[in-house]
Amino acid sequence: MPVFPITAEALAALSRRDKRLAAVIETLGPLRREIHPDPFAALLHSITGQQISMKAQETVWQRLRSLAEAHGGLHPGVIAALPADSLRSVGLSARKVTYIQVAADAFAQGRLSADALRAADDAAVCAALTALPGVGLWTAEMLLIFSLQRPDVFSWGDLAIRRGLCRLHHHKDMPRQRFERYRRRYSPYGSTASLYLWAIAGDETLCV
Repeated sequence: MPVFPITAEALAALSRRDKRLAAVIETLGPLRREIHPDPFAALLHSITGQQISMKAQETVWQRLRSLAEAHGGLHPGVIAALPADSLRSVGLSARKVTYIQVAADAFAQGRLSADALRAADDAAVCAALTALPGVGLWTAEMLLIFSLQRPDVFSWGDLAIRRGLCRLHHHKDMPRQRFERYRRRYSPYGSTASLYLWAIAGDETLCV
């Protein structure tokens, strides 16, 4: 699988602006986080993972991919044509089946397209995706990073990013005003900063 492009320029800039983050970058080196270059596949992957563990998400995702491949591939028209019972059989809840069917229909009918999303700015992508049922702003922002590979996404709605910031800088909490100061400090490399803050949130030994 391809990975999010972390550049030497981004690492150098973040290291200059945040010495605590620089120490973590030096410890971890360039991170490798897999991406889904196809926005439609990335969207379905995100929907399957809502409110379940990562392990369960990958199980359901592989079942969904196998089902799609048996009918012609993971394409909007194929998914839109699958009966709801078939989609539920892979482990999707009834609500997620509806979300996936609506998304697939939007792509199949051309109301959304991979090319249009790639050409749109971040705000327009978020607006288009959050118009779909079951797709919130956080899901749209994750698609910006892990499919469209946008360089400056720093999600206030991501609890792990806020936890990582608190752990890195020894804050007890992360009010929005403080968060926005870090957003400005890390811009235009917010996505790369996010990757390191997720790592920090998951490993308290990185900040001692």
